[in-house]
Amino acid sequence: MTPNEFQKEALRTVVPARLNSPSEAALRVFTILGIVSNPTKDMSLVQLLEGLIGLQTESSEAFDVLKKTLFQGHILDKEHIADELGDVAWYLAIAADAIGYELEDILLMNIAKREERYPDGFSTEQSLNRTRD
Repeated sequence: MTPNEFQKEALRTVVPARLNSPSEAALRVFTILGIVSNPTKDMSLVQLLEGLIGLQTESSEAFDVLKKTLFQGHILDKEHIADELGDVAWYLAIAADAIGYELEDILLMNIAKREERYPDGFSTEQSLNRTRD
């Protein structure tokens, strides 16, 4: 499966697809947040909000598995971490779509950025002395 095929599958289950209409989803989110807006125009903001909140939540759940291993005596549950990373990928796909990007393009942009920063592979020296962006 390609990243873009994954993204298409993820988008089948994004919030607006589960509700009666995009405006219903937007109204609910904006009402909760106390934002007066044009729900139809701002549907991508609702999707982006769900995507970014989901990224944070699922990343934290993956970290929780590691925390339990490091500090609570649990055996490292790689399958659980893999499951949470799958959830991270799902939210990444819907967040990318919300800003009009295909997932594969974001992955390629990241590779290009890393190649520019570290043309010969990662080095501590380059990391310490790079300009922030």
